[in-house]
Amino acid sequence: MPKNRGKEGRDDYLFGEAFMQRKIKEAVTDMSFLLERGYGETSSCELVGNRYKLNKRQQQAIKGMSAGVTKVINRRNTEIDTSSLQGKTLIIDGFNQIILLESILSEAYIFKGKDGVYRDLSSVYGTYKSVDQTEEAITIFADFFKKHKVVKVIWVFDKPVSNSGRMKTKLLEFAKKNNCNWEVILENNPDKVIPKSNHVVITSDAWILDRVDSWCNIINDLIPTNFSSLVIV
Repeated sequence: MPKNRGKEGRDDYLFGEAFMQRKIKEAVTDMSFLLERGYGETSSCELVGNRYKLNKRQQQAIKGMSAGVTKVINRRNTEIDTSSLQGKTLIIDGFNQIILLESILSEAYIFKGKDGVYRDLSSVYGTYKSVDQTEEAITIFADFFKKHKVVKVIWVFDKPVSNSGRMKTKLLEFAKKNNCNWEVILENNPDKVIPKSNHVVITSDAWILDRVDSWCNIINDLIPTNFSSLVIV
């Protein structure tokens, strides 16, 4: 089992002071401009990446941080505050949010996008493996839901991803033990299912955010105040 989702070997160099101050702001500004003009995400990222001599990992970071003005405005218009969650049912992009919180707890670099959403550099690549921080992440989410008096939580996980069944079992056992009103669903394509829900969506996936009626940035409330690996432009 992987120990954590912390920094990779060269991350302090790739995302250190020089990168943040000199390259990242300009790179995100340029890419966001291209996206607003209708250029594709992949081609825009490659063009900007080549201009600023960014490697693949740095390009992945600016891709998550960039967004056209129109998309940012639209996402802001559908966002609700955490103070409005009382009595609501939440539908959560499971791996997306658990891995993001695991990364934060592992002190990996996290990147705040133009839309105010936080994203990490981890990926399941068809297989999910729990880490040392998994149980803590689940507990933090549960405490948050209770604090804000959420009525029900629906977790949605990618069925094709290895160990999704184990995660379902883990969450249902936790819910039973801690009296949480949780439902866990395995779907072949959560990206198509989640946006169709009438519930408040919890995700950092830009594609989903552009297609939902309401969403909430709960990770914003869960990031420790002393978290030092947060990159903001």
